[in-house]
Amino acid sequence: MRQINRVAVLGAGVMGATIAAHLANAGLEVLLLDIVPKQPSDKEQAEGLTLESPQVRNRIAADGLAGLRKMKPAPFYLPQYAEQISVGNFEDDLPKLKDCDWVVEVVIEHLPIKLELFQKLVPHLKPGAVLSTNTSGLSVNAMAAALPLEVRKNFIVTHFFNPPRYMRLLEIVPCNETDPAVMAGMAEFISRRLGKGIVYAKDTPNFIANRIGVYAIYKGMQHMLEMGMTVEEVDAIAGPATARPKSAAFRTADLVGIDTLIHVGNNSYEQLTEDEEREVFKVPQFMQKMVENGLLGNKSKAGFYKKQQVDGKRQILYFDYNSGEFKPVEKPKFASIAAVKLVDDPAQKVKMVVEGRDKAAEYAWKTLRDTLIYTVKRIPEIADDVLNIDNAMKWGFNWEIGPFEMLDAIGVAKFVKRAEKDGVTVPEALKNVECFYRFNAAGQQEYFDLLSGEYRSIPLKAGQVNLQILKKSGGLVEKNANCSLVDLGDGVFGFEFHSKMNSISGDILSMTHKAVKRAETEGVGLVIGNQGVNFSVGANLMLLAVALAEGAYEDIDMMVRAFQKATMAVKYAKVPVVAAPFGMTLGGGCEFTLHADAINAYAETYMGLVEIGVGLIPAGGGTKEMCLRAVELAQQYEVDPTPFIFKHFKQIGMASVSMGAAEMYGLNYMRRGDSISMDLDRLIADAKQKVLGLAVNYRPQKPLENIPAPGRSIAASIKTNLWNMQMGGYVTEYEKEVGGIIADVICGGDVTPGTPISEEYLLQLERQAFLKLCGNKKTAERIQHMLKKGKPLRN
Repeated sequence: MRQINRVAVLGAGVMGATIAAHLANAGLEVLLLDIVPKQPSDKEQAEGLTLESPQVRNRIAADGLAGLRKMKPAPFYLPQYAEQISVGNFEDDLPKLKDCDWVVEVVIEHLPIKLELFQKLVPHLKPGAVLSTNTSGLSVNAMAAALPLEVRKNFIVTHFFNPPRYMRLLEIVPCNETDPAVMAGMAEFISRRLGKGIVYAKDTPNFIANRIGVYAIYKGMQHMLEMGMTVEEVDAIAGPATARPKSAAFRTADLVGIDTLIHVGNNSYEQLTEDEEREVFKVPQFMQKMVENGLLGNKSKAGFYKKQQVDGKRQILYFDYNSGEFKPVEKPKFASIAAVKLVDDPAQKVKMVVEGRDKAAEYAWKTLRDTLIYTVKRIPEIADDVLNIDNAMKWGFNWEIGPFEMLDAIGVAKFVKRAEKDGVTVPEALKNVECFYRFNAAGQQEYFDLLSGEYRSIPLKAGQVNLQILKKSGGLVEKNANCSLVDLGDGVFGFEFHSKMNSISGDILSMTHKAVKRAETEGVGLVIGNQGVNFSVGANLMLLAVALAEGAYEDIDMMVRAFQKATMAVKYAKVPVVAAPFGMTLGGGCEFTLHADAINAYAETYMGLVEIGVGLIPAGGGTKEMCLRAVELAQQYEVDPTPFIFKHFKQIGMASVSMGAAEMYGLNYMRRGDSISMDLDRLIADAKQKVLGLAVNYRPQKPLENIPAPGRSIAASIKTNLWNMQMGGYVTEYEKEVGGIIADVICGGDVTPGTPISEEYLLQLERQAFLKLCGNKKTAERIQHMLKKGKPLRN
């Protein structure tokens, strides 16, 4: 296992600075260097500084660091992580590289400039240090040729995707002399410490993700022009309806930058002289004109889309490439796209859309047909197997499923037959494939290797837990439609949600008790986790809406009681329970997590009690937990609980959501002893290890009694603040009322401060408040509004 503690990042532009930020997120010491300015700025001269002043010489790197503090979305998990980064310049500070275990070059994409920098830095490298370049398409071997042999052994491409904190993909490309052990060690380190999904690419232009992704965008434009479709119509098809991100094609282009997209297209056209589809990368004339007119995308606030204010309202317009003018969006409707709106399975969506009979289905088929055939032909040119390509597109372009998974979704034989019917030449290798992914008789997942013509096992990282494979290979203990209980080994069970958006339903609540009981009687502990898109977006509001419509308040009371009993079963299990949240962990998902003995969260966990969004109170024990945590903090520091109650009330009242797991400590959702996993693939395994550690000396607890209530005086202070806010026009009468109800519960009811209360009493207050709010007409209207927007969940 390679140990890396100090990293130098050479180049403090947007990419270099954001890479430095993510290295700091991982707890590494970072040295950020850039060039010395040609001369002092006017401001620096006014301050009496010269080109010899360190502030001037380090200005470019310092500006890169300063820019990180203002950047949105935030590149740091916490602002104070910026303190991990020190700055300098190429002329004065290259000797500091001798203390660095890894040096990352991130200067401009121009080979002579990179080679000149390499010549300067090589004498200062620590023996055995890894040198990598973040190039997105230059030849690694062309760069390696300028390096001594000993350095070449430790030289690789580490291609981060922008923004590095949020984009999971990292492409590794070795040069001809790279030591395989160095490459393997760096892959393991970058995966474990930086949380990256590693794919192995080859020394070809644009590597894997950009080669396929940019081809798909350019080919999509070609079909758009041929079919006379609009930018907006294409994006309605090339997004979630066909298992691609919401940004689809042209919003992605605006995000990346149209000038950047043109640069990649030109680079592809110039270098891919042997590519059978080379002409696809020719930049359309209308795009050239867009750049000439300053339409660069999001960075110029206008590209394929732009926003403007009309009569005080925001209006979105799309670019009409025929007229060169912007037109108001029309939200095009297609039957094939509407048919998959409520379908969750991305593979099923792709299959249904391409089998449709309208213009959208025709466009989807043609673009996917050509992109998938192009991708098949790229093996072994850009990668040796389908895994690296599928992962690259999922992690780098946010496709829900990769190209070869799409072929399986459509059906390989059906795809070949239809493509040939269109008169399109299909690769011979594709005609011999039944499917690209399958489970064998032993429950192991396999992929089809196009080079050997055989199925091979999909490798797992050391310690990685794959719930799907476990269930297929005999680890499934019990299941219903929305959740499963899985044997994780070593006496640890896993409680997995797999409902729509992992929303919490009645059968999940009932299975909770079975999961806890099984762990208590047959094991040593329980992990609550899953491997969906999000941990849980909360409780399903559809059942509540139906009960409200029928006036079935007794049923609502039973629902809330069932939720509370489930979370309390988690909290007071006789064995340790560890929650492993990731992604969106909202409402009821947050409440489940708060009741676990410990939390092992993925670094990108967005957790919060957001029920107030529909006019409700967290009633699955969430409000109760935040009251208890406020009282616990007050007792720990022997102070009045008022500031802690106010803080927690504000979090509930403003539906505060953490922008990463690191923020969950400050929100008191995570506490001392809880931990964060950088690598999503290791999340369940890390949580399992935490269970095993707790199980050694685990002491079960009992529901709390004799809790000193914060009391009515703190609730009165909160209500006074709410009244002032209403008078100032910051909250409505309804919002003041809801806030007052939350204040009563989190303060322990209408009692004198210090009055002994119990945990069960707080749960009773939650239920009463929830039912009272359900009887409010405006709450019912909010719930119905949420459902009409297609969001049938507590979010």
